[in-house]
Amino acid sequence: MPHVLTLIAAAGTLDPALPARCRAAMEAIGATPGTPDWLAPGEAVDIPFTGAAPELVTAAIRAAVGAAPVDAIAQPVAGRQKKLLVADMDSTIVTSETLDELAAYAGLKEQIAAITRRSMNGELDFRAALIERVGMLAGLDVAALEATWAATEIMPGAATLVATMRAAGAVTCLASGGFTFFTGRVKAKLGFDHHVSNELLIAEGRLTGRVGEPVFDRYAKLATLTRLATESGLPMSATLAVGDGANDLDMIGAAGLGVAFRAKPVVAAAARARIDHNDLTALLFAQGYRRAAFAGS
Repeated sequence: MPHVLTLIAAAGTLDPALPARCRAAMEAIGATPGTPDWLAPGEAVDIPFTGAAPELVTAAIRAAVGAAPVDAIAQPVAGRQKKLLVADMDSTIVTSETLDELAAYAGLKEQIAAITRRSMNGELDFRAALIERVGMLAGLDVAALEATWAATEIMPGAATLVATMRAAGAVTCLASGGFTFFTGRVKAKLGFDHHVSNELLIAEGRLTGRVGEPVFDRYAKLATLTRLATESGLPMSATLAVGDGANDLDMIGAAGLGVAFRAKPVVAAAARARIDHNDLTALLFAQGYRRAAFAGS
């Protein structure tokens, strides 16, 4: 069958009766579902289908699932396992917004976090909002960067996602509107092949309040995705992009599988696929990996 629906829940919490309910919901909109294939018992299951567009199936399944903490992704079967991963960092690969956490050392976390929230939901121009926030940190000692990094936590599933895709031959890149100080360290910790982001300018051990030009924004993220695909000889259909903020929308829209991960409302509404309830290993299930094939399993 040309398409597949993947249902994903936290380990052991996927109702065994849910696939049957979803098959009925698919049939109600004219789709013909096939036999469920469990990628991980009680955690993730594939239901192949034909006869309806993935977008229609996704909408029908979300209605059928209701409030249950289950993510659903429908997509073509062909080329499902991607060969390029481009991931946002803040609130995606790491659990926090590193600029907001850095601002805490200047006593400005709430003020800067408020601007971040509006920027990530598309209410403010990203470049202008970044320059404004960094300007508020002028004079901050660079020791705050090290303290922020020491407190930064990796998103559950991130290490497994990167390791599993690299083991399967995929190229991986961290593309962030944040800063090289953090993306370089995350790259080294998780084994990303590449990292690209903004540079915080420093003089005499303190932040100058300026960002290096050009600013790495939503257009640069898209350019990074397309450049790496071209360099790797890949069609865009073979790419995966994931992020949570408005500056991720262009790369999410262009990727073969573009995923809004625990995303801001404007991003969740626009993305063809989204993960609201699970950790980043959901992106492996979405590509058809079985739990037993995850790195470290």
